[in-house]
Amino acid sequence: MTAMAAAGYGKLLSKVQPEVIRSEKQNQAYIQRLEVLTSQESVSPAEEKLIALLTLLVEEYEDKEHPVPQAAPLDIIRHLMEAHNLRQKDLADVFGTESIVSDVLNGKRDLAKEHIRRLSARFHVSPAVFF
Repeated sequence: MTAMAAAGYGKLLSKVQPEVIRSEKQNQAYIQRLEVLTSQESVSPAEEKLIALLTLLVEEYEDKEHPVPQAAPLDIIRHLMEAHNLRQKDLADVFGTESIVSDVLNGKRDLAKEHIRRLSARFHVSPAVFF
C-alpha cells in the first residue's frame, strides 16, 4: 500500500472508528454504512479496505447473535418468502421483473450484487447470507 493510500485509509478509519460490534443498533449502523459504501459508482482503495473490515465485523456479530444454518442462497430466499407470506410476484421490485424472479428461483439465473443488496435491505439481513 502506498503512503498516500495508507493515509487515506487511516483518515477514513479515524472518521468511522470501527470496533467489535456489541449491540444490534451498532450492527444496523454498520450495515447502513456498508450499503452506502457499496452502492457508490466507484470505491477508493481505502473504502474497499473499510468495506472488508465492516463486513467481517458484521458477519462476526451476526454469526454469534443470529446464527443461520448453512443453506443455499435460493433456499434462504424461499424461506424468507415463506416467512413473510410472499409470492414470486411480490419480489418483482427487488429483481426488476417477475420473469427474473422466476429465473433466479429456478436456478436459471444467478443473483446479481444489486439483487443481494435489495434482498438484504428488504428483509433486514446481512448480504452475507446470500453467499
